[in-house]
Amino acid sequence: MSYHTSFYHFLMTERNPDSQDEIARFANDAQFDASFPKQEQDYEKLSEYLELNANYLPSMTIFDEAYRLYQEKMTY
Repeated sequence: MSYHTSFYHFLMTERNPDSQDEIARFANDAQFDASFPKQEQDYEKLSEYLELNANYLPSMTIFDEAYRLYQEKMTY
């Protein structure tokens, strides 16, 4: 499925430097990842990138939850 917004763009809307929420912390860290695939929408490609490169992400479960929220927001 193709969305109008990339996952990265969605993730940046979740940033909050004062939050302890795991998705907000993921977003805060991802903004400093210069290699993050900023135009990507595909779950598998994003997942592979994060598994190999995102040492700032303590658990892929956080990505899974963030991607689920992305899908929900993009279907409205």
